[in-house]
Amino acid sequence: MLSEKLTKALNGQINKEMASAYLYLGMATHFEAEGLLGFSAWMHKQVKEEMDHAMKIYKFIFETGGKPELGKLEAPKTEYGKPEDVIKQVLEHEKSVTESVNALYALASAENDYKTQVFLQWFITEQVEEEANVQSILDKFKFVDGSAALLFLDKELGSRE
Repeated sequence: MLSEKLTKALNGQINKEMASAYLYLGMATHFEAEGLLGFSAWMHKQVKEEMDHAMKIYKFIFETGGKPELGKLEAPKTEYGKPEDVIKQVLEHEKSVTESVNALYALASAENDYKTQVFLQWFITEQVEEEANVQSILDKFKFVDGSAALLFLDKELGSRE
C-alpha cells in the first residue's frame, strides 16, 4: 500500500497530466482556428498521451491499494501567438512536468517505495523523449523564414504517427 503522502502526490500528478491534456487541447484549438491543421493534429496526439499518462497513474494507485482523487481543472486559453512561441510554451511545460515526475521519484525513493520507483522510471524515460521531440520541432523553426516553410512544417507535424 502506498503511503498517504505518496498517494496524495500521485493524485496531484494525475491532475497535472489532465491539466496538460487540457492545455494542449487549447493549443490545438488555436492551431485549428489558424488553419494549421498539422500543428493541431500534433497537439491532439499530445492530448491523448497526457490522458494516457494520467490513466496509467490512476490505475497504479488502485493496483497498490489506494483510491485516486480527481482535482479541478481550469479552462485553458485557446488564443496564442506565433506557432514557434506556442511550441516554446510546450517545451517549458514539459520541463515542468519532468520536474514534477522527478520530485515524485525522489519522494518514492525517500520512502523506500521500490514499486513506485520502478513505476516512475517509465515516466522519467517518457519525459526525456517528450522534451527531445518538442526541442526537435523548435530546432526546425531556425529554418522557417516564411509561410511556405511553415506550411511544410505543418504538413510534417500532421504526419506524426
